[in-house]
Amino acid sequence: MAALRERYNSEIVPKLKEQYGYKSPMQIPGIKKITINMGLGEAIQNVKILDSATAELAQICGQKPVVTKARTSIAAFKLRKGMPIGCMVTLRGDRMYEFFDKLVNVALPRVRDFRGISPKALDGRGNYTLGIKEHIIFPEIDYDKIDKIKGMNITIVTSAGTDDEARTLLALMGMPFRR
Repeated sequence: MAALRERYNSEIVPKLKEQYGYKSPMQIPGIKKITINMGLGEAIQNVKILDSATAELAQICGQKPVVTKARTSIAAFKLRKGMPIGCMVTLRGDRMYEFFDKLVNVALPRVRDFRGISPKALDGRGNYTLGIKEHIIFPEIDYDKIDKIKGMNITIVTSAGTDDEARTLLALMGMPFRR
């Protein structure tokens, strides 16, 4: 199901080439990878939350997540270095396009009072980060079987040089930016 990749090659690349006047096809920006991160501070007290989060993230992405561990110890949070505190997945290739398509066309429209996402969440190097408060907006998650609603950060890494190019690329790919 690389329909989005085919649309990118057939429709989006010519539009970007025309708009920015690229001379080489290697200059044309594209999506390199998508990283999905679930930080679970509650995993310090309850390790079972981490297991359910890993299973749910695997359902959403179709790929097994990596458990992330604390880099430093923080006494105020009762956190020691090396304790598991989250999970993450890095998607590339067809899985990445499939996830992006699902995020834009299925999950984001299911958010309550959705008016579009902020066009300002770019980091200056053409990467877009989006925070989601409820992971239940994804169709794979069975609402009755979840124990706790978890949030996630989704970072879309593009090969664009500037934020403007990245914003144009994501808008052409169907990202619902706020006006």
